[in-house]
Amino acid sequence: MKDLLKRTTIAALAGVLAAGMFTGCGEKKVDGTKTVATVDGTDVPMGVLSLFAREQQAQTIAMYQQFMGGSASNIWSGVADEDTGETYGESAVKSALKQVEILYVMKEKAADYNVEITEDEQKGIEDAAAAFMKDNDEDTIKELSVTEDQVKTLLELETYQKKMQDPIKKEGNIEVSEDDAQQSAFTYVNISLSGDDLTDDDIAKRKEQAQEILDKVKEDPTADMKEIAKGVDDSYTALNGTFTTKESDDEDFQSTAYPDEVLTALRTLKEGEVYDSLVETDTAAYILRLDSEKDEDATASKVKSVTTTKENKYYSETTEKWLDDAKVTEDEKVLKTLTFSDNHTFTIKATTSDAAGDSTEETAEEAEVTPTEEAADETEVTPTEEAAEETEVTPTEEAAEETEVTPTEEAAEETEVTPTEEAADDTEE
Repeated sequence: MKDLLKRTTIAALAGVLAAGMFTGCGEKKVDGTKTVATVDGTDVPMGVLSLFAREQQAQTIAMYQQFMGGSASNIWSGVADEDTGETYGESAVKSALKQVEILYVMKEKAADYNVEITEDEQKGIEDAAAAFMKDNDEDTIKELSVTEDQVKTLLELETYQKKMQDPIKKEGNIEVSEDDAQQSAFTYVNISLSGDDLTDDDIAKRKEQAQEILDKVKEDPTADMKEIAKGVDDSYTALNGTFTTKESDDEDFQSTAYPDEVLTALRTLKEGEVYDSLVETDTAAYILRLDSEKDEDATASKVKSVTTTKENKYYSETTEKWLDDAKVTEDEKVLKTLTFSDNHTFTIKATTSDAAGDSTEETAEEAEVTPTEEAADETEVTPTEEAAEETEVTPTEEAAEETEVTPTEEAAEETEVTPTEEAADDTEE
């Protein structure tokens, strides 16, 4: 749930800047002229928040369906906080307001980073806002309660945010050593030992098969483990993975895709060695071989991903501190008029106008998360449970989290299954 909302925050920027078209029908009308918050003396109109939040809402549904599949029904009414009874919909609205408040603070700080909007960018913003108003029918604009000036305001805020990201990150002077990020490569077979459909006899047989595979691999450590596994049972296979060579207390370097028992065993091996015994966890038995003490490609990828993660953490902490230090007041009564509900939906569709300037097109392209028309067409359903668990997220946090795990680590998460399922999920990288 948490990750999807973070992805949606970026998606919202792409959709707005691409002048995405909304369609929707709802129950409660908001008054876009009302002030929902004040940030260091600057009023935040409800129309700006409404536009930002509705794009997030539509994008969340589209991305939920794209990544999770199926219907996104009965989502916003679910309880996000058992203690307070706050729903995912209420949490998502608060999250949207926080993001907008951060945008206003960032505009205040722009001069400190020598960031300004150029004439060309301003022209692009104006064209995009005009195109947005043109591409949406009267009922939708009324439902959003947004004016063309408010659309321009949001686009300006997002443009400042986009241009300030890199300078803020560079300010953090983040450096990641190759030694700390070093990745080792290994091959493994894991055989599931858990499941309601497994009897004690089934588990005993699988342990025997796992031992048979291990014995054959130990006879010839250079042999094809996949062929050996399939020779014992055609449903078994071998997979490849990477892990951080050195154990680390820094969560950014940790290899969380594999059980601790597996990582502990792997770190005792030298290149080319096979672990002498089966490694058993609560759910599976593993046969392990260390292929390379340092995988150059995986190490370079880890350096890059950890650098991105730490830069984004610095960015997030910096902008959130700015917000904490700012004088912010919120009108709860006005805020409560903006609701996410399971029978109130929005859809983002391809635009008919091509009036947005180069700067806005570039931003949409860089976000690389604008949904396809197919995904957009599927969004006229009830919203998603994924949306509101994380309420204190900056737009760039998600990008880093997506890069923290190498492809082979992701593969491992899917492998603690029955032998037949494991074979189907073979990712051989």
